[in-house]
Amino acid sequence: MSGRFEQLIPRVLVAVVAIPAILWLTLQGGYYFFALVAAISALALHEFYGLTRAKGAAPLAVIGIGSGVLLNAAFIYERVQVEVYTAFERMGVRLSMFSQNQFILVLLLVLVAIVLLVELFRSKGSPLINAGATVLGVLAVGLAFGTLISLRELFPYGFPAYKFFPNGIATDAQLVQIDRWGGWTVIGLFASIWMCDTAAYFGGLAFGRHRLFERVSPKKSWEGAVFGFVFAVATMIVVKLLALDYLAMRHAVVIGVLIGIFGQIGDLVESRFKRDAGVKDSSSLLPGHGGIYDRFDSLVYLAPIVYLYVDFIVLS
Repeated sequence: MSGRFEQLIPRVLVAVVAIPAILWLTLQGGYYFFALVAAISALALHEFYGLTRAKGAAPLAVIGIGSGVLLNAAFIYERVQVEVYTAFERMGVRLSMFSQNQFILVLLLVLVAIVLLVELFRSKGSPLINAGATVLGVLAVGLAFGTLISLRELFPYGFPAYKFFPNGIATDAQLVQIDRWGGWTVIGLFASIWMCDTAAYFGGLAFGRHRLFERVSPKKSWEGAVFGFVFAVATMIVVKLLALDYLAMRHAVVIGVLIGIFGQIGDLVESRFKRDAGVKDSSSLLPGHGGIYDRFDSLVYLAPIVYLYVDFIVLS
């Protein structure tokens, strides 16, 4: 058991440094949060491509990571569009710009076209495997992190004030409150994932008897998974009570359930990739934690689900 605790000190030290920075940037939102997520996304995608190389693929990493960052930027495009359009309008110039959905579609189509064209003339490995690994990374990692940005941007740019304020139009003070809700919604997501991971780890360590998915992750247990699920739901309820007045309790519970289930599935998906690649961690970038992809694997799978629930159910 002591061997399983030996990484606890570096894990805690990394968390003490990283968590306050992540929370501050999340509350700031806007370009600060975009920069945070784009950096995490790029590093996670770099590590994902490392896993595919271990299986013999030769992904177009520069093209893939660059496309991933641009895809992240697509989810802050509405903010950029408003600011650029307003600046030009003050100069008497009216711009015609892509919508956000058009920008995403064009970006993905251009990505596929470029990858296929490069592989046409490339003589390294299998073009089919290389192209598949490159595009899958952008979609599975870059697009997933993009939805996290979109979740944060829903509040300054997609929040239906008429549903939550009596006068139907938000005052300046209420606009500040809406933006703060956006920050705390994402922080609630982070906190629930972290508590889920921590509770599953220690719950499994203390009570784990029945293997959850031994072929994929031999150390995970059903007992640990249940601990993680309960703490994910409880954490989301606490965040709702402390900071999210707009969020009905039933929605907080549902989001906690989604985190408790799909967050752990995301962890298993990455474990399956690593086992297939024959590696323990996606990298050794974070002492005690492994790589960026290791630390945010739950989020990669979960962010699109929570974004869709908040956008189409909670705020619809």
